[in-house]
Amino acid sequence: MKEVPDTVVCPGCDAVYSRAPLHPRDVAHCPRCGTELGRHPGQQERRILPLTVACLIMFAIANLFPIVEIELQGLRSQTTLAGAVIALSAEGMSVVALLVLATTILFPFLQLCILAYLLIPLSREHRPVGFALLVRAMQSLRPWGMIEVFLLGVLVAIVKLSSMASVVPGPALWAFMALTVMLTAVLSFNPGAFWEMTFRPKDEPKTEEDGASA
Repeated sequence: MKEVPDTVVCPGCDAVYSRAPLHPRDVAHCPRCGTELGRHPGQQERRILPLTVACLIMFAIANLFPIVEIELQGLRSQTTLAGAVIALSAEGMSVVALLVLATTILFPFLQLCILAYLLIPLSREHRPVGFALLVRAMQSLRPWGMIEVFLLGVLVAIVKLSSMASVVPGPALWAFMALTVMLTAVLSFNPGAFWEMTFRPKDEPKTEEDGASA
């Protein structure tokens, strides 16, 4: 199949246009339906890989350390996210346990791993194996990562429990807060930019100066 890197297809109406160079802060829209066709990435290409690595570190802390420690009548109890999933399953709430496992551990971790796998070779101007399939998989996984929903539920539970017991936030809770903020920045990266990074002509310089002025 012949590659046509200088064209772009509108995802809204399938109209085909010639790709125009974008300046800092420029956004291209389809003249027919108004769908966004692309935007200048600025320094995003250089920021996204370090942010992805930082997210993986926070993700490890959030899953390996206790979320909260509860003390009630001299008895202390603490649990990790995996421990909470096991406890839900043991209480007969297997469906809820599966949803928590998928939306707060499995899908976010897969997204971060795919991002790292794609970005490291692309930073060296090399297309990784399975590129197209993984970009589509990452787009499909986006709606299923719900770490921010889980964090909100934990904070509500802490507020309610604080009137009955002594509740001490664990390292994982702070890691979840940092992870939520960083994931927002990471997942704002337009997957369409992967195609631009892949099909960028070899002699085209990277927009370092443009990114600095964005």
